[in-house]
Amino acid sequence: MNVSVKRMRAIFIKDYKEFSRNYAISTMVLMPLFLAFFYQSAGASTLDIYFLPINMTFAAVTTFIQACLIAEEKENNTLRSLMMSPASMTDILIGKSALVFSITLAVVALTMIILGFTPANLLILISALMISTVFYIGLGIICGLFTKTVMEASVAILPVMVIFSLGPLGRGLAETYPVLEVLKWLPSAQLIMLEEYSAAGQTSDVGIALAVITVWTIITLAVASILFKKRMKDE
Repeated sequence: MNVSVKRMRAIFIKDYKEFSRNYAISTMVLMPLFLAFFYQSAGASTLDIYFLPINMTFAAVTTFIQACLIAEEKENNTLRSLMMSPASMTDILIGKSALVFSITLAVVALTMIILGFTPANLLILISALMISTVFYIGLGIICGLFTKTVMEASVAILPVMVIFSLGPLGRGLAETYPVLEVLKWLPSAQLIMLEEYSAAGQTSDVGIALAVITVWTIITLAVASILFKKRMKDE
């Protein structure tokens, strides 16, 4: 596999410059922080409330920024040039994901600090958060490849925000509406359940939650890779 750290670094720097110039994209990092400040001032202390800004970060920051960076390449007709360059698919995908990955972890950390949230097992939660970040990056790549402009990408991520950010809140209605039981298998819901299991010392259930999030991530990355390869041929 032809992987070049130098090419990935060049793509990272290019994306950073585009990100810093586009305030419509860069200011999205403030949304979950404002939400965290609001809940902190309101004295909210339940796990669902703690994780709502975190899951909002994944949808409104990770997926959104990743999708917009790819859509912007397509809108400016530079994605074809990038695909036709010596950079491999791995170089491009890692290079275009590194910035979003870094931003996501920083925003999630700040969100947890603002909320005063102390996880039951920090190491396990960090592992789950990193895997989840990769999952939402994959979703962002898919949304970006399916859209042609930044505006279209902004609309495409709305279902992600509704389903994955707000979906876990529907778990409490599952007893009344059994069909909502499916929501507990969302990676965002599994993230909350993982923390519940960690606090209760249910090691086996923690492993299952991590496995579910990992499976979601693997499937999403596989789909993103297939779509990217198809786009390379289409272009």
